[in-house]
Amino acid sequence: MRVIITAGGTGGHIIPALAIADKVMELDKTSEILYIGTHNRMEKDIVPKKGYRYEEIEIYGLSKRDLKTNLKNIGLIIKAKKRCLKLIKEFKPDVVVGVGGYVTFPVLRVAKKLGVKTFIHEQNSIPGKSNRILAYSVDKIGLSFADSINYFDAKKCILTGNPCSESALDIKAIPKTKYGLSRKKKSILIVQGSLGSSIMNKKMLEFLMSTHNEDYDVLYITGKDYYEEFSKNKFSKNVKVVPYVDNLAALMKDMDLIISRAGASTISEITALTIPNILIPSPYVANNHQFYNALSIKEAGAGEMIEEADLTSKLLKEKINKILSDKNYNEKMVKNLKKIAIPNSSTIIYNVLKDLIK
Repeated sequence: MRVIITAGGTGGHIIPALAIADKVMELDKTSEILYIGTHNRMEKDIVPKKGYRYEEIEIYGLSKRDLKTNLKNIGLIIKAKKRCLKLIKEFKPDVVVGVGGYVTFPVLRVAKKLGVKTFIHEQNSIPGKSNRILAYSVDKIGLSFADSINYFDAKKCILTGNPCSESALDIKAIPKTKYGLSRKKKSILIVQGSLGSSIMNKKMLEFLMSTHNEDYDVLYITGKDYYEEFSKNKFSKNVKVVPYVDNLAALMKDMDLIISRAGASTISEITALTIPNILIPSPYVANNHQFYNALSIKEAGAGEMIEEADLTSKLLKEKINKILSDKNYNEKMVKNLKKIAIPNSSTIIYNVLKDLIK
């Protein structure tokens, strides 16, 4: 199978894209993969390190206010399409896969024009702009959340889940004792995205300073930019503070509760690993999609949600104690996580791609 994969901008697009690439190579070692991304975003560094051929195009998202910038960007889109035309004709893919980000737009449009089979994957409950536009012309659409079907042509949609789920199941667990957490206590992992959040660090500080009488350990990830200042605080022995955890899903496997933002990749890992959770969606993302991601989990009875504006130490403690102390509630949450988990997402997508090119 010859596959072009395109995705860019954030880890939320790139990591599932690479999970698909890895699964294609695992199940069909004769496959060839070409990854097309931007010239200046994080995929340009991440993808080549994984050993995949990488080709870049210069392209930017359109502005809502700056007409002059948009005119320039439209010119770059036209230029990008010409480059994509050359790359696709040379590579001769069987299928082109888009996993989100504005870089996918020219690649998928040119692929469709050339008669190549196309597939896009939507990670979030509320679709991104590129996928909404591309949905009209692609052959198949993979969904992480069932309710996303309301934004697309249902006939094209397949509930695949998020490829990160399968990757999370495959990795070896990291023991919590590596970070100084006790085997004799329940453990909570708190993370607010890979970069961290200054607002959340301020809100969480009160909670962390008040846990000295609690019968659980907390591992708090500040984000690299905030660790030096945050770690100056004097915490009790049951609180451990680190700037970053390189393999978060592996550590999740040895935790009793996860408190996190509601990014699609993180949610897919939580559901695959069936870990009780409290989601605090970021209100600073496009279309407020993290709120709707978290709402889907909450409505399924598979997790709790606290909006950032409502977060207080008291409310957080109440929810933590209910999850950790109420055995029936905890077991019900795990049961509901199992109901909505799609643990073989990458394999499902691989089979969709195979069917498309028959």
